[in-house]
Amino acid sequence: MDGPPRAWPAVDPAEAVATVVHSSRSLAQLERTFELLARDRPAAAIATADAIRSAVQILAAHPLLGRRVHGDLRELVISYGQTGFVALYRFVVPKDEVRTLALRHQREIGFVP
Repeated sequence: MDGPPRAWPAVDPAEAVATVVHSSRSLAQLERTFELLARDRPAAAIATADAIRSAVQILAAHPLLGRRVHGDLRELVISYGQTGFVALYRFVVPKDEVRTLALRHQREIGFVP
């Protein structure tokens, strides 16, 4: 999953103030999550990936939605089922970009380097 960051189009371009760009690290972590779930529950894996993608896309219209954790780093809590996920991101104002940096399950301790 190396290479340039990938961008998904905003849900509603009329409401978007930023483009969401995903780091290779955050995409690899999403892929890891998907693969773990897909082994036993393929439908749940697809639903989980869709829920994460949908929640992160909200940042295109509301880039300051997540809580500030340090400097310009923010966390978006993504509720899903009984727990959920946390996306670490940065809003780069001069470029109108939301850059997802990492993704983890809420029960994981910290972000994987």
